[in-house]
Amino acid sequence: MSTDPSIASSIDAIPAIAVGDGCIRRDLPTSQAARWWVVEFAPGATWPHVDEHPDGEDYVVLEGEVIEGDRRFGAGSVVSFSPGSRHRPRSETGARLLGFNVVAA
Repeated sequence: MSTDPSIASSIDAIPAIAVGDGCIRRDLPTSQAARWWVVEFAPGATWPHVDEHPDGEDYVVLEGEVIEGDRRFGAGSVVSFSPGSRHRPRSETGARLLGFNVVAA
């Protein structure tokens, strides 16, 4: 019997949840302290609604380019939103993000 508490998964094996036209999210297995996810934008896709973050949000652009307002973030960019912030990302080229939200106690 194994006592290893770790969980390992391939990101692409985690079910994709369609959140809007050209936007999918994959909820990654996580601890109770944070919510981790991968979001993928098809070329030309816009997040379907304004995303509000009472506790903040952070993400890393893994592939492609994300546009937030008039700012563009390419692969390797780290984007951080403070608590109470709002945004509505989009992508002209397509993009893949790895992000997390801290779970409020």
